[in-house]
Amino acid sequence: MRQAFITETGQDAEQGGRSGSRVRAALDRWRRDPGIWRRGIVLAVFALLAGLLMIFHAQIPNRIGNLGSLTETFLPWLGLLVPLLLVFALLRRSATALIALLVPAVVWLNLFGGLLGSKSESDEPRLRYADKGALTVATHNVNADNPDPEGTARQVAESGAEVVALEELKAEAVPAYEKALKSAYPHHSVVGTVGLWSKYPMSGTGPVDIRLGWERAMRSTVATPSGDVAVYVAHLPSVRVKMKAGFTANQRDASADALGKAISRDEVPRVVLLGDLNGTMNDRSLNAVTAQMRSTQGAAGDGFGFSWPASFPMARIDQIMVKGVEPVSSWTLPRTASDHLPIAARVTF
Repeated sequence: MRQAFITETGQDAEQGGRSGSRVRAALDRWRRDPGIWRRGIVLAVFALLAGLLMIFHAQIPNRIGNLGSLTETFLPWLGLLVPLLLVFALLRRSATALIALLVPAVVWLNLFGGLLGSKSESDEPRLRYADKGALTVATHNVNADNPDPEGTARQVAESGAEVVALEELKAEAVPAYEKALKSAYPHHSVVGTVGLWSKYPMSGTGPVDIRLGWERAMRSTVATPSGDVAVYVAHLPSVRVKMKAGFTANQRDASADALGKAISRDEVPRVVLLGDLNGTMNDRSLNAVTAQMRSTQGAAGDGFGFSWPASFPMARIDQIMVKGVEPVSSWTLPRTASDHLPIAARVTF
């Protein structure tokens, strides 16, 4: 038995030695290769351009088809160019391309590296906030053509949220949502195609003019046990990518400006915005809102929190934003019959 053990150990050492020899041999070939710095120039240029695109995305003009906003909507996905170019650089055995790749890699990590981990509080720290008040909120674009409104409403209610906002409510489906949420949320109001359900009393409820000509935004004061909170629900106009017109977002941008002005004038110091903004936090066109509020996902979420499309989420266009309260955690909820994922967050006073 001893002999067999010694023999196997020797084989492992021999295999390890061979493996190390192969690596050293490959490195030697690279060092002796006179073309290692000349090859891959095109790859290096692509890498540098990707890095510059991420660094100067705010300078991409919106005058031509809202190209800047389109780039910022999917900005995190530019990081996929790094591993792709890395593979090509290794296949080409290009030291120039490998060094150039450091630029987009470092820039992407600087922009989005903080979203890779979880920033939500653990259960123990959350307990410390109990005496300061806490509120769990959720929002969901339920899709006007949702085939199962009652089931969708029940799924969102299972999040445990005290306040729930729903967008894209079709008039004939509203009774189904009201029926499913009635027992858990005694207070609610529907304004146009958006609605708000609350376990706490609501007052001062009414529409918010976002320059559409029809009602897709509302505001209400929710009287929580720890104090009043102004809750806004908004569904900004949809955006489209068209070959001739580019990223058609002008109507959404005007509505975002109107929503931002309404929030800035609110006299209640604690404000929560729930809804489908049809834009990401990187999109400069939402500055009227994002400049004065914090994203719960960015402050206390797990990962990127993409919410659309539900079948393969690529962007977080559904948002929970706050001011005057502190985000504790933020997360996406399980998929419903909608084409969006519902999202939720917990905040403290």
